[in-house]
Amino acid sequence: MKTIPSVKGTRDFYPEQMRVRSWLYRTMGRVSTLFGYEEYDGPFLEYMQLYAAKSGEELVKEQAFVFQDRGGEWITLRPELTPSLARMVAQKQRQLTYPLRWWSFGPMWRYERPQKGRSREFFQWNIDLIGANSPEADAELVAIGAVFLREVGLEPSEVQILVNNRRLVDAQLEMLGIPGEQRPAVLRLIDRRDKMSPQAWEAYALETVGLEQTQFAGVRVMLENAALWEQSEELVRLFKALEALGVGEYVRYAPEIVRGLDYYTGTVFEARDADGEFRAILGGGRYDNLVAAVGGTPLAGVGFAMGDMVITLVLQKFGRIPSAEELAPAPVLVTVFDAETQYESMAVATELRAAGIPTALYPEVAKLGKQLKHASRIGAPAAVIIGPDEAAAGVVTIKDLVHRTQQTVSRQDLPAILRTLRPENPA
Repeated sequence: MKTIPSVKGTRDFYPEQMRVRSWLYRTMGRVSTLFGYEEYDGPFLEYMQLYAAKSGEELVKEQAFVFQDRGGEWITLRPELTPSLARMVAQKQRQLTYPLRWWSFGPMWRYERPQKGRSREFFQWNIDLIGANSPEADAELVAIGAVFLREVGLEPSEVQILVNNRRLVDAQLEMLGIPGEQRPAVLRLIDRRDKMSPQAWEAYALETVGLEQTQFAGVRVMLENAALWEQSEELVRLFKALEALGVGEYVRYAPEIVRGLDYYTGTVFEARDADGEFRAILGGGRYDNLVAAVGGTPLAGVGFAMGDMVITLVLQKFGRIPSAEELAPAPVLVTVFDAETQYESMAVATELRAAGIPTALYPEVAKLGKQLKHASRIGAPAAVIIGPDEAAAGVVTIKDLVHRTQQTVSRQDLPAILRTLRPENPA
């Protein structure tokens, strides 16, 4: 019978991949907690109109997994979490204590063409500060991203967080005489600059977006002005705050960063690696209207998201993913010598687990050589042997599988000795 494949755009997480995903989750959680954020989550299914409210037409019409339920309601698998967050806040807006600091890590779905760093099902870190409206609040979110990059070993020379401000861009477009209804298309034009050839980009600007030649020239000048941020009080304060937060070396101004989603209103930012291979390692910004758009009263917010796939590729590129043993140390193996001592082996395994030592018990009676070979294959640092003589004397034999040595010790001393043979679990 032919093996049934996984659904296109999804991934199987075998233990070696799951170790990396779990490590990312632990690191994201640790960094979030350091800044005072609490973990939350929302449903995987939402009504389609939640995303139609502010996420943008392209996301809803082209990228969301949308279907009708049996009651005729249009439902979507969540393509992002920020609208769910806004809905959750709006539902209990008067009961919550502000500012809110919330973070989450979970699966999202987008109907996209699977490619390097992108699949239809992915896991994403979302972190948001709700109810604070200042450049300093924006700086906190940028700093969280920078501290995460530092925690996983990425240097400022390898990855940078690029920052811009939608209000600054909007003011520049106003000066160029570009009307408000045309600006979302111009933002998409700017966002696509790195993805198109100069000739195709210009043709798109003039023919599809409908810019005049002088307006297009003005947009190009804006994107080449590396000092434009000095005209924005918000960005001046942002960069001052980032220096105070100790992450200034990870951040720089980039006029081409506008972010594609429609709900951003102020600061926007995304991380890229130094040679530009990976765009949007993380991305986010300020959204001041989203809670109101889903039925609440106006409430400021700022946040970012980071998918698990691109950051994993970046970490692989720079050799920053810890070894399998560092990520999830293999358990000690307690062997089963024979049927008579099998329950004694079970008791020893229970004692080791009670002492906090990950312990696997061989599940049946088998030749000792076969069990020791299995221990080596799973990377166990040691095997514990309890034969009839050991059981009678209240001792066990430890076989150190790394240094190829063995010793006989009392059961009372066994946990302490095994701890010297294995590293601590990473945080």
